[in-house]
Amino acid sequence: MFNVITVTHAAADAIVAAGVGHVPEGREIFREFTVRENLLVGGHTVRRRDIGERLEAAFQLFPTLRERQGQAAGTLSGGEQQMLAIGRALVTRPRLLLLDEPSLGLAPMLSREIFRVIRRINDGGVAVLLVEQNARRALALASRGYVLEMGRLVASGPSAGLAEDPRVRTAYLGLDGRTP
Repeated sequence: MFNVITVTHAAADAIVAAGVGHVPEGREIFREFTVRENLLVGGHTVRRRDIGERLEAAFQLFPTLRERQGQAAGTLSGGEQQMLAIGRALVTRPRLLLLDEPSLGLAPMLSREIFRVIRRINDGGVAVLLVEQNARRALALASRGYVLEMGRLVASGPSAGLAEDPRVRTAYLGLDGRTP
């Protein structure tokens, strides 16, 4: 079923080889590099003959990146930088994609677009582990949720159940606890 590996002390290239992609909070792009160079850095473990296909997949998911591939990444908007960070992680074709606060600092319209793309990625067969403060949006996207408070697990279960839990609705979703 699953091969469990410990990555706590593993080298980054071993983690990537194990099929894990990571989109860090704050995007962590190389601002001076072009969009294309950032994507190529993400694909440094990909065989040279496969890199064109991988870049094309990122451009299909985020057409704006194709248009801006010669542009310095630091001149992109926050939403475009987030697209770049996700595209960079996807160049390796991970089986598990870790996303840390992908909507942080984004305008609502761009945030919705990022969540639509995350859904497409997941629908395409990539497992997604999402850390997100926008609990309402995260629960709408996820099949299972874990609610942490001050680093402690306070609730977990199927997302639909958590979204209807009066405690979760009041404390984390900004709702009155009653079912709408």
